[in-house]
Amino acid sequence: MTTKTTFNSSVTCPKPNPQAKLRLFCLPYAGGSAMIFRTWPNSLPQTIEVCPLEIPGRGRQMNLPPYTKMQPLVREIAQNIIPYLDKPFAIFGHSMGGLVSFELTRLLRSDYNLTPLHLFISARNAPQVSPTKRPIYNLPDAEFWQEIRNFNGTPDDVIENQDIIQLFLPILRADFTVLDTYSYTNEPPFDFPISVFGGLQDPAFTDFELKAWQEHTTAAFHLQMLDGNHFFLRSHEKLLLKSISQKLEFNYFSY
Repeated sequence: MTTKTTFNSSVTCPKPNPQAKLRLFCLPYAGGSAMIFRTWPNSLPQTIEVCPLEIPGRGRQMNLPPYTKMQPLVREIAQNIIPYLDKPFAIFGHSMGGLVSFELTRLLRSDYNLTPLHLFISARNAPQVSPTKRPIYNLPDAEFWQEIRNFNGTPDDVIENQDIIQLFLPILRADFTVLDTYSYTNEPPFDFPISVFGGLQDPAFTDFELKAWQEHTTAAFHLQMLDGNHFFLRSHEKLLLKSISQKLEFNYFSY
């Protein structure tokens, strides 16, 4: 496997760690950027190098148009991270990032014969479960923004700032177009563990929708509910990272 030798604006590493035994790739929620994972290296062992992924339309990829379809998006991500898969890796995705992580993992398996040691899905229903909520990507701006506010993850200073709203609306609409037009196809389950995290106060998904991820692995499956709403990865970051660390350290680097 070729090692990375050039700058790649889609793969960020807040604290580069060439001696790490494993890379943890992280994918954000809709509208989010790689910056939401900037503090993660502070709470994870030195054996793990945190590599947040910046998808087009935000952060260091702000000058690129955002994707509106799942498969072109995951193909782009896969091509960008291939040079970084020269050592064992795991993938984490929150909300939209969870679904993107799942399809990215499928693509890496089918097209590159590569699979992660562990897949972490956070605040996302299993893809084979029919959605119970109406699509929102094609709503008028005012209604669409209200639906975004209902997730309780947008800071007050953003909610009231029209300039910021106009900046983020196209990115959010593109992301929800990816989600709302997604079509699940049946493939064999993975042969590595899947861990799923949910928020106890998150009304977006039921226990059934989270537990249904178990169908996608023949290996170990673990569901952990954390206190908090849809954005528990911010309010309970340390507990989330402790669980991720324990699974990676104990299962793969306990020697």
